Amino acid sequence: MKQDFIEKIYAGWLAKIIGIRLGAPVESWTYEKIRTVYGEVNGYLADYRDFAADDDSNGPIFLIRALEDCGKTEEEAITPQDVAEALLNYAPYEHGFFWWGGYGVSTEHTAYLNLRHGITAPRSGSARQNGRTAAEQIGGQIFIDSWGLAAPGNPALAASLARKAASVTHDGNGVYGGIFVAVCISYAFVEKDIVKIIRKGLSFLPEDCEYAETVKAVMAFWEKEKNGWRLCFQYIFNNFGYDKYPGVCHIIPNIAVMILALLYGKGDFSDTINICTMCGWDTDCNVGNVAAIMGVRGGLNVIDSRKWRQPVHDFLACSSVIGSLNIMDIPYGASYIARQAYKLAGEEVPMPWKQIFEERMDSCHFEYPGSTHAIRMKVCNMDDGGSFSQREGTLLNTIETAFSGSRSLKCVIKPVARGEKVMVYKKTYCRPADFHDSRYDPAFSPLIYPGQTLHAAVRVTGEEYGVKACLYVHGDNGSRYYYGSWKEITPGCWEALSWTIPGLDGELLDEAGVCFLTGTAEEGDDFCCYLDDLYWDGTPSYGIDFASERVEVWLGLHREISQFTRLKGRLTLEQGRLHLSCSDFGEAYTGGWNWTDYMAEGFLTAHTGEIHLLQVRVQGALRSYAFGLIPEGRVGLLKNDNGYRLLCEAYFPWEKEKEYRLAVRVKGNHMMAAIDGKVLLEYEDTDNPYLYGCIGTAVREGSHCSLRKIWVGSGE
Repeated sequence: MKQDFIEKIYAGWLAKIIGIRLGAPVESWTYEKIRTVYGEVNGYLADYRDFAADDDSNGPIFLIRALEDCGKTEEEAITPQDVAEALLNYAPYEHGFFWWGGYGVSTEHTAYLNLRHGITAPRSGSARQNGRTAAEQIGGQIFIDSWGLAAPGNPALAASLARKAASVTHDGNGVYGGIFVAVCISYAFVEKDIVKIIRKGLSFLPEDCEYAETVKAVMAFWEKEKNGWRLCFQYIFNNFGYDKYPGVCHIIPNIAVMILALLYGKGDFSDTINICTMCGWDTDCNVGNVAAIMGVRGGLNVIDSRKWRQPVHDFLACSSVIGSLNIMDIPYGASYIARQAYKLAGEEVPMPWKQIFEERMDSCHFEYPGSTHAIRMKVCNMDDGGSFSQREGTLLNTIETAFSGSRSLKCVIKPVARGEKVMVYKKTYCRPADFHDSRYDPAFSPLIYPGQTLHAAVRVTGEEYGVKACLYVHGDNGSRYYYGSWKEITPGCWEALSWTIPGLDGELLDEAGVCFLTGTAEEGDDFCCYLDDLYWDGTPSYGIDFASERVEVWLGLHREISQFTRLKGRLTLEQGRLHLSCSDFGEAYTGGWNWTDYMAEGFLTAHTGEIHLLQVRVQGALRSYAFGLIPEGRVGLLKNDNGYRLLCEAYFPWEKEKEYRLAVRVKGNHMMAAIDGKVLLEYEDTDNPYLYGCIGTAVREGSHCSLRKIWVGSGE
C-alpha cells in the first residue's frame, strides 16, 4: 500500500459516480438516438438538482461491507456466501437498490430470491440454476468497482475477490466481466498504459471465453483503424450488437463499447467517458466502469473540477435499508473502501487517515484534494432565519490553513451586508423535492439527532473583525432554527466549537452547520471563512410522534414514511400512528447506523397476529436484536443472525388492542428489556454481539401492529 493509493481510491470512486451521472439520462438509448438528440456529447446531459440513487453505486458501496460484516481479514477465508449475505442484509425486499424486473428477467432479482429461499451462493447466480441468459447479463461487472479499488496494485487479489462477488448473481461471461473490470481498476493504480491495463485484465480470463474474444476483437480493429471510433462502433454493432444476444442487457455488447472508449479516448478522461456515452446501450453502467478505471489511472488531476466535480459536489444518495447510510458523501465511500484495502493488505493506516478511518469516518475533514463533503452555503436576511438570498459564492478545498490534517474548506460569499447571517452547513435529511427524479426509490433517515453533540472548527480571515459564530441545526417538522451559544471569532485563529443539541421531541433535523454573524467589514465586501472537522457524536435524546410525520410522495408508486426505510411489509400512517403489517414478515428502520449504547422505547399496540417487535442495534435485514410480544402469552429477546433465534423469554399475558410501552436498553453486549417500566428480561450476548446500529419495528407471520410514538435516549 502506497499512501497515494488513498487519494486514487477517492479519484476512482468519484469518477465512478461522475460516469453514472453522465450516462444516466440516456440509459438504454441507441447510438442513433443519442446522436440525433445530442450530437456530440461533451458534458452532463441533465442538470440534476441532486442525483437520486442508482444501482451502479448501491452495489459497489454496500456489497463490499461483506468484508467487515463477516469478520474475516484473510482473502482466502472470504466466501461468495459472505457477499450474498451482504446483499440480503442491505437490499430492501424487491424495491430500491437495483432493478426488480421479475424472477428470470432481472438477474439480480432472480439471485436475490434464490438466496432468500435458501439457495446459497454461488449456486444462487449460476447458469445451472438460472440459465445462461440470466447469468450473463451485465450486472457481473457494474457492481464490481469497489473490489478493484480495495486491492490497489494487486490484480490477483482483485480477481479473486471479484470472482467470488460476481458469482453471487452471475456466471460465465457475467463473472468474467467482474474479474476483468476489477483487475483493470486494480492495475490502473500502478500502470498508465491503457493497452497494458486491458491486457492485464485479459490475463485473468480463459483465453477462449467469449468475453476475452470480444475484447481482443475490438482491440484488433483499433490496431487497424485508430482514429475513427464511429467506424469501430459500426463494427461492434454489426458483430456484437444487442440483436445478437438474449436477455435485457447482455454483457458482451457493453464490454465491446467500453473497450472502444478506453482505446479511442487516447488516455484523456473526458474524451473517454464522452465517447462511451455516445455509444449508447447501458450507458450509466458502461461509463461508470470506464470512468473508475480512468479516474484511478490518472488521479484527481485529470478530472476537470468545474465540468465534472462541481455538479456532483461530493454528494451520493443511496437506497439501502439503512436510511442514515443513504445520505452518503463520496469521501465517506472512498474512506470506507480504503480502510478495507488496508485490512486486506494487513498494513497499518498512516496518519491522519488512521484517525479518520477509526474515529470519524463520516466527518467532514476535507483531506481529499478538492473535496467538499457536499457542504452548502446560504445568506440569511432576517434574524429569525426565515428569508434567504441567493448569492454567488464559492466553496474551495484549500491547503492555505487547516485545524487538523493539511486541508480545510474555504467559503467565500459576496456581497455581504453588516449583520447578515452566513450559514455553512451539511444537509442531513432529504425530501423528494430535493431530487430530479426517483431513481431506485431512495428513502432516508436523518444523519444527526437531538441530544447529540455537534462539533466544528472555524476560522475567519484577518480582515473580518467582530465576527461571531455558533453551531446550529434546522428542524424540518417545525420549520425552525436552533442555535448554540455565540462566540466571537478572533481573526486569523482557528476556534473549535461544540454544542449539545437539546432534546427536541418530534423534531427532524435536516441541516447542521455553522452560522456566522458578519462583523465590521466594508459594505459589499466578500465574506471569507474556513471550515474543518464538522462532525457529530453522542447518544440521541429524541422522540418521534407519528402525528407529526408525513407520507413522502416521490414519483409513481414510490411513497415513503418520513424518517423510515422499509425492508418489507405494508408501512402506513393512519390517525397519527405508524402501522406495519405483513403476509409473512415486515420490518422498518430509523435512526443512526452508528449508534452504540442507548435505550429505545416504543408505544406499541398489537392488532392481528402473534409477533410484534421493537428492534435495536439494527445493522440491516439480517443483523439486529429485537424485543417484543411473541406467541402463547410471552415476551422474548431475539437475535437476527441471518434468521431470528430466541435468546430468552418470560411469561407476559399480553392482549391485542392494548398499548404497551416496550423498552430495550443496550450497553456493550448487555441488554435489558422492560414493559410499562417493569424489567422482564436481561441478557448478555457473548457470541459475536452487535455493538452498534439503528432502531426499528418488525412483525412476522402475518401480524399487524402500530406505534404511537418512539423515543431514544441514554436510559441512565
